[in-house]
Amino acid sequence: MQRRDFLSLLGALVGGASAPKLFAQGFAPEGAPTGAAATGDYDFWFTRLMYDSGNWDVDQRMPANIITSLIDYTRLRVDPKEHVLALADPRMLQAPFCYLAGHKLVEFNPDERRNFEAYVRNGGFVFVDDCNHDIDGLFAKSFEAEMASIFGPRALQKLSNRHPLYSSFFRFDGPPTTGFELNGWGDDLVHDYLKGIEVDGRLGVLYSNKDYGCEWDYDWRNKRWLAEDNTKFAVNIVMYALTA
Repeated sequence: MQRRDFLSLLGALVGGASAPKLFAQGFAPEGAPTGAAATGDYDFWFTRLMYDSGNWDVDQRMPANIITSLIDYTRLRVDPKEHVLALADPRMLQAPFCYLAGHKLVEFNPDERRNFEAYVRNGGFVFVDDCNHDIDGLFAKSFEAEMASIFGPRALQKLSNRHPLYSSFFRFDGPPTTGFELNGWGDDLVHDYLKGIEVDGRLGVLYSNKDYGCEWDYDWRNKRWLAEDNTKFAVNIVMYALTA
């Protein structure tokens, strides 16, 4: 089953009395056209997850750049708007792709923890980006602790540079380096790996300490000055999320 197919079935799989009712009524992400999730008006919409702890509202121009690249390079029917949903909101369980980022503490409340686990275990994909780009920073330590408490202490593992993620659309030899890794604010290291959590052989959580959010956070009109479009790797992430 492809990841897109699971969206139509997830309502019957997850716990919680209110979730099936929401799915049956065809709830889409906040701001999406009525019935988008139910009728398939879009193949992809970008969903940013709010969470009560820390600071989730970072890299505000990044989603527009990813959306633009998906429209430019693929044939996906892409919703042109970013959608923001609380992690505790059952509607996030319908999203084909979720993004979670920040600099500060990550400490999920019970509703957030339940939805995160249900989403990932039933076929969802979350891209998590550490804006501190620091493996010893507060975001990294607290987020990794959350993942260990939900999925087990060994669930989060380094990805091989031969992982299908790196050839899902464009071809990469591993995770592209960002200009923010050596700017002195984080651990001043280039991280030559990404981490992930696999469920039944499928990557459900992609975790980065490389600060791609900041790397892709610029006015889209400035992309023409780049020697190479640095958002191409974002296309790989989304295409893997939709097809793996």
